[in-house]
Amino acid sequence: MTRKRGRVLALTAACAMVVIALIVVALVSAQDGKKRGGAPPVYFPYPPGAIPPDLQSEIDRVNREVDSIEREALAQWRALASNSGTAMRPVEILGKLELFDKNMSVNKNQACSFCHMPYAGFTGPIPSVNATTVAYPGSVHFRFGKRKPQAYTYSPWYPPLDYNASQQDFYGGNFWDLRATGSLLQSADAEQAQGPPHDTQEMGLPDPACLIYRLSQSAYRPLFEAVWGAQAFDIAWPRDAEEVCRTPGGAAVFAGNATPLRLTKAYRGRANAAYGQYALSITAYERSSDISPFSSKFDAVLSGAATLSSDEMAGWRLFRGKALCNTCHLDGTDNNTKPVGAAAGKAPLFTDFTSSNLGVPRNTQNPFYSQRTPDPFGFTPNPAGSAFIDLGVGGFLRGLSGTNPNPAWVPLASRFDGKMQVSTLRNVDMRPCPSFVKAYMHNGYLKSLKEVVHFYNTRDTLPRCAPGAPGEKATCWPPPEVPSNVDTTVGRLGLSDSEEDQIVAFLKTLTDGYTKPYTDFNTYTGSCR
Repeated sequence: MTRKRGRVLALTAACAMVVIALIVVALVSAQDGKKRGGAPPVYFPYPPGAIPPDLQSEIDRVNREVDSIEREALAQWRALASNSGTAMRPVEILGKLELFDKNMSVNKNQACSFCHMPYAGFTGPIPSVNATTVAYPGSVHFRFGKRKPQAYTYSPWYPPLDYNASQQDFYGGNFWDLRATGSLLQSADAEQAQGPPHDTQEMGLPDPACLIYRLSQSAYRPLFEAVWGAQAFDIAWPRDAEEVCRTPGGAAVFAGNATPLRLTKAYRGRANAAYGQYALSITAYERSSDISPFSSKFDAVLSGAATLSSDEMAGWRLFRGKALCNTCHLDGTDNNTKPVGAAAGKAPLFTDFTSSNLGVPRNTQNPFYSQRTPDPFGFTPNPAGSAFIDLGVGGFLRGLSGTNPNPAWVPLASRFDGKMQVSTLRNVDMRPCPSFVKAYMHNGYLKSLKEVVHFYNTRDTLPRCAPGAPGEKATCWPPPEVPSNVDTTVGRLGLSDSEEDQIVAFLKTLTDGYTKPYTDFNTYTGSCR
């Protein structure tokens, strides 16, 4: 028995070694393309027709636009005056350079701004993607995210996440699920900026410190050091830093290690501090008048410099009254206590910083549902496949996305299932031309402002139907993806078709660029058929 058991154990060990060897060979093969300077391997578990046929050409188009804006930012940096009275602009330009630098992704092929371009209100820049998948591909082709890219505009105004026990609600935080809490940097927007670089579905770096390693090699390193100090890059990088940082996050070779760069405790602390400074630079730029200028027609009306048309004014009245929009998307004026057109009593940010489950149906075109098999690096983006349900804030509170920093919040999770951030309505219609398709809601299920208003108006009055059924979005609605905690403030507003159109007319007045040109709005080079 002993000899037989020994032979069995030896055979088992040999088989295990073979399996491990095969895995290593596969992972090495997956890296070979990059080592030889060729194209990285492609992950494509999607059914025919699921991905827009123009995706690659559109990726190339957006990357050319990104490169153009990066060159502009480099020129702006080099033209900066250097004196203590100009301290604000350097940190803003640093943030701009970081946003438009493709080298901050694992394959050096995707800037953070790839999913957030100026002419689209700093959200998705590819019309065919907005019309179909909504989620955008990351640096590793073709791992897709699971939600619509949120807009940068006015995001720095969201406070750090806090639970108000009296109101029994969360206020603040960033990302759709509020997981950028701001608990460390005391800036939800800055902590949001730290997410995409090491998100496996987005820029894909395997370690946050890889971003600091890449920044240390950047052309604008002197600007970062001038703003934050030369100590930021005083780090002894391991010999394999280049190899580690060009291997996608989630790769099986890391065995689940989210910080595979071997740094001493002191150097890891320095890298973490520099990562916070990187993020704070971005939030400085996002708060600047380049991105959040309060330059819409609505702002001009509040200052007395413009007048709304009759339809726009009717839409604003509906917004503040019958349609109940101003209960969550606060316009800065007080309902029924000031005449429409009076100056705002507080910043008209068109959000109350909370979250809500609006009962949005599932977007069946989301490619995330197909990512249930391993990619060439041994990473499976979505093991649940089509069974995945996006719980939003409830998922974050359970630790299913990001890190919940407060154990006291965990028992609240079920009350926030399905809830997503109440985003600002500013720039919801910013687009380079009328034919440019935008997507709305966290999963992009709705494709026009008319559809959005119609959904709010009729969600609970029209009959239910299956996704893809005749009349969907016009005379019937599929059921909500998450049926619990649905907001019943909306759903049966009793608006006429013309009143829906008037609200849309008002929403279009929230587009920046009315009182002065919007920075880099004219960088779109795509089709406007």
